[in-house]
Amino acid sequence: MPATSVDTKGITVSREKDFSEWFTQLIQKAELIEYSPVSGCYILRPNAYHIWEKVQQYFDGLIKKDGVKNAYFPLFIPESLLSKEEAHVQGFAPEVAWVEKGGHTALGERLAVRPTSETIICDTYAKWIRSYKDLPLRLNQWCNVVRWEFKHCTPFLRSREFLWQEGHTAFATKKEAEDEMYRILDFYEKVFVDLYAVPVMKGRKSEGEKFAGAEITTSVEAFLSNGKAIQGATSHHLGQNFAKAFGIQFKDQNQKDQYAYQNSWGISTRSIGVMILMHSDDKGLVLPPKVALTQVVIVPILFDDSKDKVLKEVAILAAKLEKKGVAVHLDNRVEYSPGWKFNEWEMKGIPIRIEIGPKDLEKKQAMVVRRDTGVKLAVPLGSLEKEIPALLEKIQQEMYLKASKLLQEGVVKVATTKDAEKQLALGKLVFAPWCGSIKCEEQFKEKTGAKSLNAPFDQPKMKGESCFYCSEKATSWFYFGKSY
Repeated sequence: MPATSVDTKGITVSREKDFSEWFTQLIQKAELIEYSPVSGCYILRPNAYHIWEKVQQYFDGLIKKDGVKNAYFPLFIPESLLSKEEAHVQGFAPEVAWVEKGGHTALGERLAVRPTSETIICDTYAKWIRSYKDLPLRLNQWCNVVRWEFKHCTPFLRSREFLWQEGHTAFATKKEAEDEMYRILDFYEKVFVDLYAVPVMKGRKSEGEKFAGAEITTSVEAFLSNGKAIQGATSHHLGQNFAKAFGIQFKDQNQKDQYAYQNSWGISTRSIGVMILMHSDDKGLVLPPKVALTQVVIVPILFDDSKDKVLKEVAILAAKLEKKGVAVHLDNRVEYSPGWKFNEWEMKGIPIRIEIGPKDLEKKQAMVVRRDTGVKLAVPLGSLEKEIPALLEKIQQEMYLKASKLLQEGVVKVATTKDAEKQLALGKLVFAPWCGSIKCEEQFKEKTGAKSLNAPFDQPKMKGESCFYCSEKATSWFYFGKSY
């Protein structure tokens, strides 16, 4: 077993001591991200892009079954279109990247590089929608967007270009639109729970935090072990704001002109960052099996006198597992020691490692190691074909349960600002009665660095509570926390 001279260092800082540096090292050493020459724009390597493909496949299946169709709209949006909905353009103006020249020729009108597509899609919908028979119109596109962030860019979490899907739908009635908004939010919850093994807080955003130009913004929010929350996805009801700005009208069944009710909704590659931050540890990435490019790695322990026998056995095992639908990689490289390989695959987050050497063959067993817990089990060779798929399911479920416990223990009910400050300092999220005032929200954020997250749809019954910040009458219970 020749040793390697390659640097085998893993992550050099702990998650607890330097969260930012830990994350930066992890995404590079786990081969998820490469930095590009353009600041804030990142290269998604196959290990990361595969995760996004899994999200695409899963979510695309949900929305198509629900009646949504995919389309594609241009990357460039004329300034005149972007300016049509006042609140919308004001909300995005600081983040818009502009094209002013084509080659050496100045353009007659500046073109925005798509920060979101409401305006160009609404301009198109105004041409397509004429009658109630044209509704509902429900389209989605998978694309990239550019938001020229001037804050600290961080791969997955805050970047200038990212991938997402954006759904844009139009309905004849407000009820149809609102029903869809909530239904899509349920789909986002399923993505986080079923694929990422991440529990979420589902609810309505505050007036101050809602999407620019929307009537209602709903979101799913996750809670991380560093005491911070992170928004996972959003579903917006736009009301008739864009319809009135763009003239999206239709003749109803009484031949009267009506404005359409619209929604928009999206999830992005930021969700990959949520998953990474939720599950990973000081050894590197920890992947839920359902999104892992490689679910099982087999590492043969090779010696000259037994090499052929071991390699033959592991090849048979790999073929059997592949037939069961398991994504297997057989690491039969001879230039690296088993210990180096173990560290590499732990860094990359592979859910299960199977070790087989000559002594294992004598005992007719393999050593099976779980990445999430580090537990090592001796499993009979004849049972692996059945046990490994079952173990992958178990890992997926137990990762979710662990994250659910973190969320449950991380939320604390408070009644006053003093209580809220105390709990935030302990790395908790607070659940507080609030009057809904934007002034209260802004002052609390300035004072503590924490902002409103969302209000759960299933609200505790109000019993005359006062706002935790200003002591005026509270109107709803809201989650507040420090957030990405």
